[in-house]
Amino acid sequence: MRSNNAYKKIKGLYRRIKTKLKLPSITASKQRRETKKEEQKSTPKEPYSIAYQFIGEKTERVLPLFRDLDSDLQSAGLKITFKAYVSLTVFAAILVSFITLAFIPCMLVLLLNVPLLPALLFGVGGGLFAGAFSIIGFYFYPIYRSDKLKRELEDELPFTTGYMAILASAGVSPEKTFYSLSNLSAPLAVSTEARNIVRNVNLFGLDIISALEESSKRTPSQRFREMLEGFISTIHSGGNLAAYLREKSGQYMKLKRVSLRKFSDTLSMLAEFYVALLVTGPLLLVIMLAVMAMLGGSPLAILSPDLILNILTYIGIPMGTIMFLIILDAVSPKW
Repeated sequence: MRSNNAYKKIKGLYRRIKTKLKLPSITASKQRRETKKEEQKSTPKEPYSIAYQFIGEKTERVLPLFRDLDSDLQSAGLKITFKAYVSLTVFAAILVSFITLAFIPCMLVLLLNVPLLPALLFGVGGGLFAGAFSIIGFYFYPIYRSDKLKRELEDELPFTTGYMAILASAGVSPEKTFYSLSNLSAPLAVSTEARNIVRNVNLFGLDIISALEESSKRTPSQRFREMLEGFISTIHSGGNLAAYLREKSGQYMKLKRVSLRKFSDTLSMLAEFYVALLVTGPLLLVIMLAVMAMLGGSPLAILSPDLILNILTYIGIPMGTIMFLIILDAVSPKW
């Protein structure tokens, strides 16, 4: 009997200790789940996800109008789906239109003492223009990104093919070659493409030929596509990769010299346009408006010469300079 009682006491004590040891683990797991939920709630959502939640299902009718954007989004390397991008475009256009519709009448009525009806008409027109420009901006942004990526790839190709030729001459395999390209310290566009190829091989289980074919379909650069297709053909035929890459490097270096000569001519022409439009032109307008303000005249019935001068100084010249910088960035080589 005593042994049975001692056994029951030991068993009860064991159960108490076991329950006490289990409780902290259960509460810790609950706390981890709660913290994960709180982190998910506190992390800010991306703008395109917010736009897709609001109007994602209502953009089915306008999707055919933006069908050209699907290939541009892929070639530009934007990590966003076609439907989400169209939802963001429509949502941003509506938001900008309403903000402009409310902002312009308030400014005209409070600052310029314009009557309410003309101010509302100006607001409606400004809202329509703002929405249209917003849609145009979102439409051309992937095209601009794709063209920028194309220029960066073609600028880097002479040096990239030379680097790959050195690795191929040392007997490095194609997989290791693109892995080395993906780990370069310099922020290159070729490194991004190489990282995508390495990701398709290591994560998605593709062989190097399939990964190169997938990259050649998505790239916006015709030269980079031709280089990858020649690289694939050389592997299939068992040719000399080092000799092929050296030949390509020499070809791309000659093309780069020709493009740099063309860029020097384009740069001189852009400099003349900048001097004529943003230096001489505004100077003549400032002198003309100052003389008209002294004489008491006004070229427009609504706007005074002082107001036109302020618009020209604080809006016209900065906007023209920004547009000129965008054009200069679009035509200038990176290397």
